[in-house]
Amino acid sequence: MRVIAWLVEGTWPACVDAVRTHAPPDAEVVLLHVSGPDVPGVAHGAYAGLLGRGRPERDPGGLLEALEGTSATGILDAAAERLGRPCVRVERSGRVEREVVAAAEGAGLLVAARDGDRSRLGPRSLGPAVRFAVDHAPCPVLLVWPEPAPGLATIPPPPPHHPR
Repeated sequence: MRVIAWLVEGTWPACVDAVRTHAPPDAEVVLLHVSGPDVPGVAHGAYAGLLGRGRPERDPGGLLEALEGTSATGILDAAAERLGRPCVRVERSGRVEREVVAAAEGAGLLVAARDGDRSRLGPRSLGPAVRFAVDHAPCPVLLVWPEPAPGLATIPPPPPHHPR
């Protein structure tokens, strides 16, 4: 069985802890980090459009790409240390939600953390990328809270009953 732990800044420890708790001892564990193209692309565009005609050495997009890679390596290293067992580290780049779904092909389990409004229970606790992965993953998904889950009192009341 292959278990994919989707690592995102701020929520990755909960995913690693869930793998430690729920993955069978003989499972192949894959620590996955996906970098989206958004921030470096915006920086490249802003520089080219507003600031930097003719001076590519000042383009901040390259620096942001390098920093993003350093951040991913740091998360993968910290996650592997926290996991405390053999694992494979995978860094992908592209549309985050689609890369996660593609990485989960053939896996026995995808572990992801809620990334939306975590102050209350409900569907808004999932951001767009996690919602997409939950809806499209080709394997079972274990969805974890990155911190203790809110209480049942945070569920909104049902809508009023309307007679027909």
